[in-house]
Amino acid sequence: MKTRDVITFATTALRGFRTRTLLMLLAMAIGVAAVVILTSLGEGARLYVANQFSALGTHLLIVLPGRSETAGASPATLLGETPRDLTLDDARALLRSRHIRRIAPVSLGTSVVSWGSRERDSVILGSSAEFLPLRRWTMAQGRFLPDGDLENAEAVCVIGENVRKELFGMHRALGEWLRIGEYRFRVIGILESKGQSIGVNTKDLIMIPVASAQQIFNNPSLFRILVEAKSREAMPLAQRDVLDIIRARHQGEEDITVITQDAILATFDRIFSALTYTVGGIAAISLAVAGILIMNVMLVAVTQRTAEIGLLKALGAPARRILLLFVAEAAILSAVGAVLGMLLGQLGSYALRTAFPELPAWAPWWASLTAILTALLTGVLFSLLPARRAARLDPVTALARR
Repeated sequence: MKTRDVITFATTALRGFRTRTLLMLLAMAIGVAAVVILTSLGEGARLYVANQFSALGTHLLIVLPGRSETAGASPATLLGETPRDLTLDDARALLRSRHIRRIAPVSLGTSVVSWGSRERDSVILGSSAEFLPLRRWTMAQGRFLPDGDLENAEAVCVIGENVRKELFGMHRALGEWLRIGEYRFRVIGILESKGQSIGVNTKDLIMIPVASAQQIFNNPSLFRILVEAKSREAMPLAQRDVLDIIRARHQGEEDITVITQDAILATFDRIFSALTYTVGGIAAISLAVAGILIMNVMLVAVTQRTAEIGLLKALGAPARRILLLFVAEAAILSAVGAVLGMLLGQLGSYALRTAFPELPAWAPWWASLTAILTALLTGVLFSLLPARRAARLDPVTALARR
């Protein structure tokens, strides 16, 4: 019996029991589709987080006041002392490092903002001209904060799109004066809408010079300092320099925390990779269930086709050929089910991307390949028991059960 004959025989047998075939195809297709959809969801979440951190800028270090250790009590705590604040002088001192390209001090708060009879609460972010290229943001209209001395509290501001719409409506915003708390600022630019970026919505943001923000909030300390290293390779050296410079300025105390963008991204990458593997493994269990279904249905099929098997053996078909016929049926079922499942999985991934455009829900290649191979393997393995039972039937006894 040639290979073509084996395939023809197997497909004819499958068409003869359409309900049984449809159920096995459905079970296998659901298993493969589950693997594809769930892994695409996990991979999409991982890529979404990676894209969000990439939007922060490249080669980024974030300097925060206070040490990251929270356990225990230090002598400074017992004496009633608090960690030293970060200041503008600290920020300027970081530029002494030859591994740092630019810095952007950040002062953050909220305030009531008004223009004419309209007012709203807004997030006020004080920084410098270096903030725009460091964060890779762009302007929709006008210009960004002026470059100059960090101590210069100029009365200018850059606003987000929602602030412009709610305060100015159809009126031209550029050149107008708005009030932030007790201070007046002239609008010199409008940020291009970036949506949500790590908790900060640029549409609702108002940016002013950092010295102006310190005046408004009466707080000379900085919320954090953004630092951009000159290259990815220079990031460890830049981190070391930041720690050394601040330690020297703070009387030998290492009272800051330096977070690198790569470290944060690597942590999230490990978390979401583990999540992807986990949900993929859980979904793969459904393939094992489908394999068990194939085994049970084929065991019933052996009983139903006893006479057919007996006739084949009476005509001289060896046990190995009978075994091959049943395994071929399972392989064809698994292959067709895997293809249908792959199509369903891709359709489900497309539905996820359509419903959540920001989520790049693409199934990783290894998940698709593993799902198909697992479907074929489980189908063939679970068909061996009924196939061996069929191959061991005695031809005379089998024909007698006709």
